[in-house]
Amino acid sequence: MFQLHQTRTQRIIGLLIYLFSSALIFLLTRREVKGVDSVPEHGPLLIVANHISMADQYFIDVSLKRRIRYMAKEELFRYWPLRLLVESFGAFPVRRGGVDRRALDNAYRVLDSGMALFMFPEGTRSKDARLQPPFSGSALIALRNSVPILPVGITGLENLRKGLIWWLFHRPRVTVNIGCPFYLKHGDGKLSRKQLIELAGDIMEHIAELLPPRYQGYYTGRVDSNGTED
Repeated sequence: MFQLHQTRTQRIIGLLIYLFSSALIFLLTRREVKGVDSVPEHGPLLIVANHISMADQYFIDVSLKRRIRYMAKEELFRYWPLRLLVESFGAFPVRRGGVDRRALDNAYRVLDSGMALFMFPEGTRSKDARLQPPFSGSALIALRNSVPILPVGITGLENLRKGLIWWLFHRPRVTVNIGCPFYLKHGDGKLSRKQLIELAGDIMEHIAELLPPRYQGYYTGRVDSNGTED
């Protein structure tokens, strides 16, 4: 059972992960954070971002100045040493490819308790760093809890696959572009899966607006861009 409040051991490990992540980010990248004043300091918040690398969530954690809980693929929880690290980071498991009621219940508990929850609406990493159509989960969670949604656009991390040596010599610019919180608008009554996906598309459009055109992928031409090239 996912625990909202971490044990002392988990808090210590989580702090070490944060410090280690901060040090690596400082040494290997030229990080730029835009719009940090848009992040609400308190209250429930659903944070959403594009997914271009395995390091996205660490940049979110270091950049947003909020204690955040995360959804992470269930494969990361199968072996206890890795599970300890992931849970200490503040994550709980989600089964991809279908409706995971336990993960949804955990997400509702996080937001009902006034905490911040982070998720990737696309559900999986983009192979070419361009936006993909979303699953319906982000819209379902946002509507169930009537919480503000904070969109974030991340650029520059698609080069992660080039390896540590490349990063040491290049120190690429990584931009975390934070938008303004918004609420989903919807009518009364139960929504169909198609309607939820359309609303999740609205969430993705807010993310797309924070990205340069070459990252917008599926949403190219549908939104204006407030993102800049590296």
